[in-house]
Amino acid sequence: MAQGRAAFAAIRMKALHPLLFSILLALLPASAAFAQVDINHADARTLAESLDGIGLVKAEAIVAYRNAHGPFRKPEDLTRVQGIGAKTVEANRDAIVIVEAGSVAEAGARPSVAR
Repeated sequence: MAQGRAAFAAIRMKALHPLLFSILLALLPASAAFAQVDINHADARTLAESLDGIGLVKAEAIVAYRNAHGPFRKPEDLTRVQGIGAKTVEANRDAIVIVEAGSVAEAGARPSVAR
């Protein structure tokens, strides 16, 4: 009888593996949203993938604003872009990195997070 229970438990565990794997895969895209992004150099696709609440259209607006007005100096400057408010900036504060042209970060150092 104990042998039958052990076999049944082994079958149940094998059945759970695909379920656990599926759950882990479902959580991966959520973790990608926490990647840091340099808003002064990232393209629209990267901005859209890295910032919460920013789709491709708003990301393209960020790039257009940056091209027209120059680099952002602080995260709050994003609120100058049509459709991006303070709540969106605050929600993404930990993901936003500011790297200015000619800084040591472009020479290979890690960028600092603007807070």
